[in-house]
Amino acid sequence: MSLLIDSRPAATEAPRGSARHGLGFWLIATVFLTVLAFSTVPAPLYPLYQRQDGFSAFTVTIVFAVYAVGVITALVLAGHISDWTGRKRIVLPALAVEIVAAVLFLTWTALPGLILARFLTGVGVGLITATATAYLLELHTAHRPRAGRGRFEIVSSAANLGGLGVGTLVSGALAQFVTAPLRTPYVVFLILLALGVVAVAGVPETVIAPAARPRYRPQRPRIGAGDRVAYLVAATGTFATFAVFGLFTSLAPGFVAGALHHPSRLLAGVVAFLVFGAGVTSQAVTGALDPRRRFGAGLVAQAAGVLVLAAGMQVPSLGLFLAGGVIAGAGSGLIFKTAVGTVAAAAEPAVRGEALAGLFLIGYVGLIGPVLGIGVATQFVTVTTAMLGFTGLLLVLLAGIAVLRRR
Repeated sequence: MSLLIDSRPAATEAPRGSARHGLGFWLIATVFLTVLAFSTVPAPLYPLYQRQDGFSAFTVTIVFAVYAVGVITALVLAGHISDWTGRKRIVLPALAVEIVAAVLFLTWTALPGLILARFLTGVGVGLITATATAYLLELHTAHRPRAGRGRFEIVSSAANLGGLGVGTLVSGALAQFVTAPLRTPYVVFLILLALGVVAVAGVPETVIAPAARPRYRPQRPRIGAGDRVAYLVAATGTFATFAVFGLFTSLAPGFVAGALHHPSRLLAGVVAFLVFGAGVTSQAVTGALDPRRRFGAGLVAQAAGVLVLAAGMQVPSLGLFLAGGVIAGAGSGLIFKTAVGTVAAAAEPAVRGEALAGLFLIGYVGLIGPVLGIGVATQFVTVTTAMLGFTGLLLVLLAGIAVLRRR
């Protein structure tokens, strides 16, 4: 995947200083969180699907991989076009796709329906991820033109990671305590997504389409001159971060229910919530840190976390497993916040969505690759052995990022 530089006519942003932009900032953050939360609703439910339809752990991996394929497809084809079509023209269709996915989850519970619904969920996430992130930065700047980017960095990362955690917690709690556990969570989020459409309709647009619309082409990572190493560090850090998060939204619930003998659906949701919650918390408490120190601390914490996580799977021990997940999640949050802030700050407004789409594209490759590799490996070795291989490869990657970062 090449890193290319090109130039295009710059889009101009809407007038600044409006209070509507302040309200719009929080509405888009809430909608962003809702969509990301919806994307992890099935995570605590996979053991139920497995019992209902006889899924294997490898089948769960395939279903998860299909979701990531949907994200990557949308990022490649449309993750960047909001730079000239406008942010709302991408956010609203993304919500519509998620609503269709929710309906499919409710009406077609067999494996083909689950796969199609997960693919569409991924498409919606791919459409909204980079667009909403760019939208938040522009709304923040319009509302507080003289302020720094701290609020944007915290809120955008919290909406992303927090949403992933909230989705598993809400889904696990509903599946544990209400009837129809494979239906109720989707009904709740179907209502929230519909409300999201109403909310976005009232948010001011921040992009005015250029007089000459650029020629369409699929997404490609792009950076400004002189920023190649910084972008590469941010991108590989995001790859590693999503690899860890992918583990906890795919295979971890089944491992907790099976190897650790804790079948509680609420616990399955809590496990993922703790990981993502640790990521959000670490971002909030390190806001004053220099980005380089924050990123370095994230690398160390993520490396330590996956080692503890692997130990918890070898023993096996739920306490060690959770502790490793929390430590790795905290480190991943620091890496992710720094990466998004670096890329968003370096990109020109006219290509901000494209630059962020490239970052998330690499991240979601990290989401799908390692998890799919672990799933394939479990066909030949035990889950714990596959996890040891994952740990070793991730540690090598983190060491490489640390070396590259020193440049």
